[in-house]
Amino acid sequence: QVQLVESGGGLVQAGGSLRLSCAASGRTFSNKLMAWFRQAPGKERDFVAANRWPGGPTYYGDSLAGRFTISRDNAENTVYLQMNSLKPEDTAVYYCAARATTFLSNYDHTTSYDFWGQGTQVTVSS
Repeated sequence: QVQLVESGGGLVQAGGSLRLSCAASGRTFSNKLMAWFRQAPGKERDFVAANRWPGGPTYYGDSLAGRFTISRDNAENTVYLQMNSLKPEDTAVYYCAARATTFLSNYDHTTSYDFWGQGTQVTVSS
């Protein structure tokens, strides 16, 4: 059984940083996309970043590439999201997702991912 478990969320002041982790178990995701999405209250789940390892590519949501960095540790079957210069509008539940196939199409669609974590809350205070 595949499980994705996120950690690293919390409360941070605007301008601060957080590093989220997502540990996968039950199968490996080498050569497959792993991604981060986020969902604010009352809003849709939005794409944040995705990466296929090894060799990429890496994708980011609009205006996030300069502040957020996705990385992988395939030996540990883990994906990370480093978030810097956080803003109150980054407040959301952050979800890890993984794809069962090697396809790259529609990387920013929630329906493209087969496995999801339970989410971790990130709150940025002003």
